[in-house]
Amino acid sequence: MAKSKINLIIDALLLLCIAALAGIGFLMKYVLIPGYQRWEIYDRNVELFFWGMDRHDWGTIHFAIALTFIGLIILHVVLHWGIIVGIYCNLIPSRLARCIITVILILLTVLLFIFPYFVKPELQERSPGRGRGYWRIGNTEEVRNR
Repeated sequence: MAKSKINLIIDALLLLCIAALAGIGFLMKYVLIPGYQRWEIYDRNVELFFWGMDRHDWGTIHFAIALTFIGLIILHVVLHWGIIVGIYCNLIPSRLARCIITVILILLTVLLFIFPYFVKPELQERSPGRGRGYWRIGNTEEVRNR
């Protein structure tokens, strides 16, 4: 298959991935809302589903699509490497500046990919019957008694 056809297929798949990531992100943010917002809207703790899946199931799909997107982006960069290097060299004529910027970009990229592995979550004790959002909205008794 010609390189241009492969590029077109990869670009189309990237478009579909980013559209799916945005769509599922909006679904989780605005439709399958977290527990504390369900109390505010429905006056009780209900479970929300779309196509038989809750927000956590959709989050798993979101993550799988994100991994696919990353793989396709890497493939896209590999296939366009010559063009990227050519434009980069023309944009930044100084070899030293190119090296410094490249090292900074690589370090920032690695940092952004690995930082979740070094984060320690904050722990808060919960009383029985209080959902995850209790501390965000204040006293859940106010919400329940509306």
